[in-house]
Amino acid sequence: MALHIHEAWILLFVIPALVTPAAINHEDYPADEGDQTSSNDNLIFDDYRGKGCVDDSGFVYKLGERFFPGHSNCPCVCTEDGPVCDQPECPKIHPKCTKVEHNGCCPECKEVKNFCEYHGKNYKILEEFKPSPCEWCRCEPSNEVHCVVADCAVPECVNPVYEPEQCCPVCKNG
Repeated sequence: MALHIHEAWILLFVIPALVTPAAINHEDYPADEGDQTSSNDNLIFDDYRGKGCVDDSGFVYKLGERFFPGHSNCPCVCTEDGPVCDQPECPKIHPKCTKVEHNGCCPECKEVKNFCEYHGKNYKILEEFKPSPCEWCRCEPSNEVHCVVADCAVPECVNPVYEPEQCCPVCKNG
């Protein structure tokens, strides 16, 4: 059965008007009963102010107790005024750091990258290498590889030949 556009339009606007709040049975939705009364006298929430501290997961800590809230590695101490947490100014991580550990309050660099990677191979800082007969490359202190490609002169013959392990074409026939 296919609906035409004007029939679908009628369904969209007429059917919702037929469903009124009186047609909804509140017994089917017991959670809504609390919304009908304005007093929440039956709800009791403990007040931990001055008695303890509550973390994000709802765990309660005693006054003077040390804890680590959430995913933080910085400790907090529960006081009467609430949690007092260490917030040290952490040193910046070295940009060439390849291994960072989060054991303490501040992250620590455990390994600094001191090489360059080029086409799947590692090269030492300031190491020069030739990936092809026409390229000369060097591993820079910035861990970047800079390459220079040979600039060949135009051969003076009609049919230049490319020899293995040579970058520029050579004239075999003079």
